[in-house]
Amino acid sequence: MDRVYEIPEEPSVDPVSSLEEDVIRGPNPRFSFPFGILFSTFLYCGEAASALYMVRIYRKNNETFWMTYTFSFFMFSSIMVQLTLIFVHRDLAKDKPLSLFMHLILLGPVIRCLEAMIKYLTLWKKEGQEEPYVSLTRKKMLIDGEEVLIEWEVGHSIRTLAMHRNAYKRMSQIQAFLGSVPQLTYQLYVTLISAEVPLGRAVLMVFSLISVTYGATLCNMLAIQIKYDDYKIRLGPLEVLCITIWRTLEITSRLVILVLFSATLKLKAVPFLVLNFLIILFEPWVKFWRSGAQMPNNIEKNFSRVGTLVVLISVTILYAGINFSCWSALQLRLADRDLVDKGQNWGHMGLHYSVRLVENVIMVLVFKFFGVKVLLDYCHSLIALQLIIAYLISIGFMLLFFQYLHPLRSLFTHNVVDYLHCVCCHWHHQGRTENSEPSFEAETRQSIV
Repeated sequence: MDRVYEIPEEPSVDPVSSLEEDVIRGPNPRFSFPFGILFSTFLYCGEAASALYMVRIYRKNNETFWMTYTFSFFMFSSIMVQLTLIFVHRDLAKDKPLSLFMHLILLGPVIRCLEAMIKYLTLWKKEGQEEPYVSLTRKKMLIDGEEVLIEWEVGHSIRTLAMHRNAYKRMSQIQAFLGSVPQLTYQLYVTLISAEVPLGRAVLMVFSLISVTYGATLCNMLAIQIKYDDYKIRLGPLEVLCITIWRTLEITSRLVILVLFSATLKLKAVPFLVLNFLIILFEPWVKFWRSGAQMPNNIEKNFSRVGTLVVLISVTILYAGINFSCWSALQLRLADRDLVDKGQNWGHMGLHYSVRLVENVIMVLVFKFFGVKVLLDYCHSLIALQLIIAYLISIGFMLLFFQYLHPLRSLFTHNVVDYLHCVCCHWHHQGRTENSEPSFEAETRQSIV
């Protein structure tokens, strides 16, 4: 939780004596306006309002099938969002009937946003005053290439505001991958087969696309924070821009390919998509059962085995939803208390993008050769080529980020260039070996003659 606190760009630090190691005393953390909380609440309300509006339009036009799926995707993501906020804030153990009622009517993010704004205004009015309740937080930082340990005093109010930020980051991911991704995919499919784009559906698709991009960007940031929990991490505008472009191209091209593939094969595409999702869903559980490890019982205090199992199933569903549309940036490991593998996992990343690239190429080829003329003004070959190029460009931005823009790339044992160099050297060595064998045989024959 304390990993999200903000400190000045160039802190004026004073060394503090310690028995074990040198600790640098940092200044008190600053608190900033909760733009992320407001933006997440705006996306939630906008997508919910546009989805309910389209449900009303579909019902008015007697399009029951479209109405049912649109409403189902909205309800599932909204319920998961409410459960996420309740779980992070631990409201079941508190006496907050108003908050629970707002969650019950699916307006939990609104009341939480108001609570965060009230907390921020309280901090703003008391700026400069010392809080009676503080705690110490230690993090490592890389200053001029050297690793130093910095200690801060964090007030209770700032910690509470940081808890709100963390809750909304997780809420945005739940909304993006369990609600916005299926909603956007389905509305694109309806638009493709109906050959019309009404204003309400366009607004819903825009909100869903922004929500998915924002959730995927936060997914990368949280993955970095989880892997390097001991470090204070800063992401500049250039790094955020690179991640946003990478995720936007990756998710957009992937979803459009899925829609074109589904529009081509209709119901025949359902087994392929369901099997794809089930493989991702059960992969962590298969590894867990094969390892022979026991279920972790210390994920959260006062949790029974049933509660722990529910949390693990929810995390697995979210993990499968993320990997179905883009790379999760983390590898789930159910046997660990942290539930994730904190290694760099170059192999996992390479395997994911290799498999997804092959899948995308196959689905694009199916659309090219068997697709109906759903887009009369465009050439299918050109659409297929553009989608594959967009996905390859997203991979290029991903490699650019990990090679040059990752905030802790100096801690990598191997980077992208090292991996490519090893692969190229291996191929070059094999080529030289194959070329040297015929020449050796020719010299032997000449000597015999």
